Amino acid sequence: MTTHNLPITRAQLRRAADSGSWDRGVGYHQQGRAELLFEDNGVIRAKVAGTRNYKVRLWVEDGETCGECSCPMGDAGVFCKHLVAVGLTYLKQGAENLGGKAVGGKSSRQAHDKPRVTLDDVRQYLARQATPDFIEIIMQQVEDDDRLRERLLMRVAHKGAGGLDVATYRKAIDRATNTGGFVDYGSAYDFARGIHDVIEEVAELLEEGHAAECVDLAEHALERCEAALGGMDDSDGHMQDIFERLVEIHHEACLAAKPDSEALARRLFEWELEGDWDTFAGACERYADVLGEKGLAAYRELAQRMWARMPALRPGERGGFDSRRYHLTAIMESLARQDGNLDTLIAVKNRDLSVPYRYLDIASTYKEAGQLNEALEWAEKGVQAFPGQPDERLVDFLAAEYHRRRRHGEAMDLIWNSFTRQPQLDSYTHLKDHADRCKQWPAWREKALAHIRSRLQKGKPRPGTPDYWGRRSDRSLLVEIFLWEKDAEAAWQEATSGGCSEELWMRLARAREKERPADAVPIHQRQIDHLADRRNNNAYREAASLIRKIRTLMGRMGQEKQFADYLAAVRQNHKPKRNFMAMLERLG
Repeated sequence: MTTHNLPITRAQLRRAADSGSWDRGVGYHQQGRAELLFEDNGVIRAKVAGTRNYKVRLWVEDGETCGECSCPMGDAGVFCKHLVAVGLTYLKQGAENLGGKAVGGKSSRQAHDKPRVTLDDVRQYLARQATPDFIEIIMQQVEDDDRLRERLLMRVAHKGAGGLDVATYRKAIDRATNTGGFVDYGSAYDFARGIHDVIEEVAELLEEGHAAECVDLAEHALERCEAALGGMDDSDGHMQDIFERLVEIHHEACLAAKPDSEALARRLFEWELEGDWDTFAGACERYADVLGEKGLAAYRELAQRMWARMPALRPGERGGFDSRRYHLTAIMESLARQDGNLDTLIAVKNRDLSVPYRYLDIASTYKEAGQLNEALEWAEKGVQAFPGQPDERLVDFLAAEYHRRRRHGEAMDLIWNSFTRQPQLDSYTHLKDHADRCKQWPAWREKALAHIRSRLQKGKPRPGTPDYWGRRSDRSLLVEIFLWEKDAEAAWQEATSGGCSEELWMRLARAREKERPADAVPIHQRQIDHLADRRNNNAYREAASLIRKIRTLMGRMGQEKQFADYLAAVRQNHKPKRNFMAMLERLG
C-alpha cells in the first residue's frame, strides 16, 4: 500500500461514501462520536461510538481516501458512516492530536502542548525492553484483556521454543465459542468477533505450512460454532461469516495437506447428512478437487446405499419434516448435477411428490434444460394432483406456459380460480397481470368486481368455510381496489355505502383533504376518539397531530368558531387524560 502524509480532503471523503453513509457520518461527527487514537505509518487509527464501539483505520492511497471499519458494513467493504465521521473529525482537529505537526494557525503554545510520543516511539521502546518491570506491565494487561491473552497464548504456541502446540489452539477455540449459557442480541457481534480473531490465528498456521493441523482445528472450530449457534441470538447473521471463513480455511487446508480422501469423504458425508446448519451443504461439489476420483466414489457409494433405503412419497403422503431425507435428497441432487445427467436429477426429484412444490421443482428443472413439453406436463400433473390445495407458484408457472403457447383461455381459467379462492387486492392485481397478457383486462375486471359484489350480497360466510377467518362483510376490498386504481371517487362511494376498515377511512380522508375538506374532517374527528381511548402517549401525540390538521381544514372552510367548539368538546370528553390535556394545551 502506498501511503502519504494523510492529505485527506472533504471532497475525497464525499467521493468514497454513498449518500446514506455520508449523511449519517456527518451526524456522527457532529455528535462527537469519533475519537482519534493515533497515527501509525500514515494510517489513522480511531474508534467510533455506534451501536457498539467500532475500530476504524483510515489512510490515503493513490490520491483517494481509503479505510476499514469493524462494523458489519465495513466488513462488507463499504466506506461506512464511521469512516466518514473519523475523516471529518481528523479534518477538524488536525494532526496535533495524533502526534504530528501542528496545523497552520495554531499558536506556538498549542504546538508545544501536543503529544510528542507516536506509535513508532512505542515500537522502538518495546524493542529495547526486556526488563521484569516491562514484562509485568504486559502481563497485567493480559489479565484484563481476554483477546490479547488468547492471541499471545497462540503466538507462543506457534512461535515458542517447544514447537507448535495444537492443544493451545483448541483451548482458545473452546473459550471463544463458550456462550456461558446464552449470548443475547446485543452481545452477539462482540462474541462473533472474538471467534473471528481466533480463527484468523488458525489461518496463519496454514500460511506457514501447518496444513494438517489446520484441517483438525477447522473441523473442531466448526463443531464448536454449530453448538454455540444454538445458544445465541444471531439475528444479524454474524456467525454466517464465521462459518463461511472456516469452511474456506478447511478447504484450503485439505488441498495443502491431502488427507486420506476416503476418510475425508466419510466425514463430509456424515456432516452434511446430520448437520443442523448446512455447514457443508454441496460438499461433494466444493471438495471435488480434494476428494478426487477415489474420494468421490466413496462419497457416492455412501449416498447411494442410504438413498436405496429411502421410500418414495406420493402426493399428499406426509410424515413430517425429515431432516435426514432433506439433506440426503440435496446430496443426491448435487451428485446428479456433477454427472450432468438430467434424467438422473429428475429421478431424484421424482422420489418425493408429497407436496405441489415438488412438481414445480421438476417442471422448472425441465424448463431450464429447454425441455418445455416435459415442463408443461409436470406442471399440469401437479395442479391435477392437488385440486383442493394448489401451490399458487405452480399455478402461475402453468398459466405462464399456457400464455406462451397462446392458450390464453386455459391460463385465465387457472388464474380466475386462484382469485375466487381468495379474493383480495393481491389476487386482483395478479388477475390483471395475466389478463393484460392477452389484452382482455376490461372484461375480466368487470367479472372480478361482479364476483366481489356477489359475495358481499351473500353476507358473512359461515364458520368452517375456507375464508371465514379475517373475511370482511363491508366494502373494504372494493375500496382498496379503487384506491389502487386511483379512482378515489369510486372508493369513496363504496365506503359511504357499505363501510370499510379504519385504515382505509384514513386513506380516503387524506385523498379528499385538498378538494373536499368537509368529507375529511368527520373521519379525522372519529379517529381522535379512537386514539385517545388507547390511553398511551404515542396515541395522544397522533391525536394531537390530527387535531392540528382538523384546525387547518376547518380554517380553510371558514369554520374557526366551529373548531373552537369542537376542541372544547374534546377537552371535556377526555378531561381525565392529563397527558392528552397537556398536549392539547400546547395547541393554544
